[in-house]
Amino acid sequence: MNWFLDHVPQVAELMGNHARLAALPLVFGLLLALPLGWLARRVPALYTPLVALAGLLYTIPSLALFILMPLVLGTGILDPTNVVVALTLYTVALLVRTVADGLGSVPEEVAQAASAMGIGRVRRLFTVELPLAVPVISAGLRVAAVSNVSIVSIAALIGVPQLGSLFTDGFARNFPTEIVVGIIACIVLALVFDLVIIAVTRLLTPWERATRAVRGAA
Repeated sequence: MNWFLDHVPQVAELMGNHARLAALPLVFGLLLALPLGWLARRVPALYTPLVALAGLLYTIPSLALFILMPLVLGTGILDPTNVVVALTLYTVALLVRTVADGLGSVPEEVAQAASAMGIGRVRRLFTVELPLAVPVISAGLRVAAVSNVSIVSIAALIGVPQLGSLFTDGFARNFPTEIVVGIIACIVLALVFDLVIIAVTRLLTPWERATRAVRGAA
């Protein structure tokens, strides 16, 4: 505890770096997964190839991908962009199937009713289908968020500063306290991400609260 109190600014800075490196790929990955998931849902013949390709991306070892990124992007080995791009690929890999299945969970009669009301395909997607798919997409996003927080720490092995740096430094100096602080900080960060996603999901799905209230009253 004494070490932590003496190094709060350092831990806070590393935690901020870690949060940014985990959050940006989450946003970028979701933006890329939405059209891909929609395409997989819209064209059934593409579902299996897209999901299989996404799954294949996730099998690439993270450390190997971090090292490969500078060769592909032309960036420096310590450039955080490498981590952001690599984790964006992992996030897309996790979310493509989630988005497709989320859109697939929308009742067909609801989509048909929207079309009967004169709502066009694009408008229906954004005002009917995606909102109804939010709970399913949110569940996948929570998994991706925890995964990103975990994988980011591996980037410490190539010198990118974040909470994983506490692990490498603690092992190098045989100082368990630093490792424990890093583990706890990662857990706290993952919980914060999870709570934020839950809160946003509730804001985007007010009808879910109304439904639970009606069931509770019944």
